[in-house]
Amino acid sequence: MRFSLRLNNDLTPGQYEALAQAAEAAGFDQFWVSHDLFLRSANVILPLVARATKRIEIGSCIFNPYTVNPAELAMYAATMDEVSGKRFNLGLAAGAREFLQWVGLAQEQPLAAMRETISAVRLLLMGEAANVDGEFLQWRAEAYLRFAAPRVTPIYVGAMGPRMLGLAGELGDGVLPLLFPPEHFFNVKPLVEAGIERRAETLGTLDFAACIWVSLAADRQAARRVLAQKIAYYGASLSPLILGQLDLSVEDFSAIQHALNVERDEAKAVALVDERMMRIGVVGQPADVIARLERLVAAGAQHLSFGPPLGPDPLKAISLLGQVIDYFR
Repeated sequence: MRFSLRLNNDLTPGQYEALAQAAEAAGFDQFWVSHDLFLRSANVILPLVARATKRIEIGSCIFNPYTVNPAELAMYAATMDEVSGKRFNLGLAAGAREFLQWVGLAQEQPLAAMRETISAVRLLLMGEAANVDGEFLQWRAEAYLRFAAPRVTPIYVGAMGPRMLGLAGELGDGVLPLLFPPEHFFNVKPLVEAGIERRAETLGTLDFAACIWVSLAADRQAARRVLAQKIAYYGASLSPLILGQLDLSVEDFSAIQHALNVERDEAKAVALVDERMMRIGVVGQPADVIARLERLVAAGAQHLSFGPPLGPDPLKAISLLGQVIDYFR
């Protein structure tokens, strides 16, 4: 059984160093930091985390090929492996359409973009030229790294929709499916397995990280408030496949989005998050998390990944999650 921790890129650089050290001490196998627009840069945070830790794997969750060119993704992956002693995992996804629109980018041909990006990055890391004439990438023979990468960095694919989940199973070294709610695992698993049937043997076994949101604290209301903040921010960007599990639609988040982005009234937006929406994650104590995950483990989940908001005090939340690790390990 493997365990990982995922964090948004909304904290200070020093906080990530402390949290990564706590995660390593608590027995986590991986430490992921997101790269969402207009927050702090994971490009800067992840090398600091590498220097502050010794054992734990470090990952980006996620970069996308629209705001970060695939050539730069390969450059970064190779350099991070040099900095970390080959502990880096490159998390890639097509990004959120709504967030890309903020900066005037269209999420065109996301499946082709991901397929060609994964292929091109691997070629570059293998020391080969990525001469690509595709739907998304048109590269010439001059597209190759001018230094030797330490290895072909593992690529984890972030996925929510059925076709992207299939592509992750086919091409990824790992997959980071957002299980909102955790029970969504039972819908996602067969979609990933369908992609695994098309998988090349040379890729090896897929690392399926069951990604859930948790918010843990002794004060349940405080934990609820932190999770509600994240749901208010991200809920409208979740896929119909996810929202359907909760009997929700994008329209259910309209008033929340208006309060958050137009009125800029976060308190009002958070107050509009109802109990159906709260089922996206898990709130409370380690026992609450264990109760929601036992069915997943019994059904074959081998990697549990805990993501933001984690709680009003992330360091205490990591300590509480250590109890979950002890229980399942």
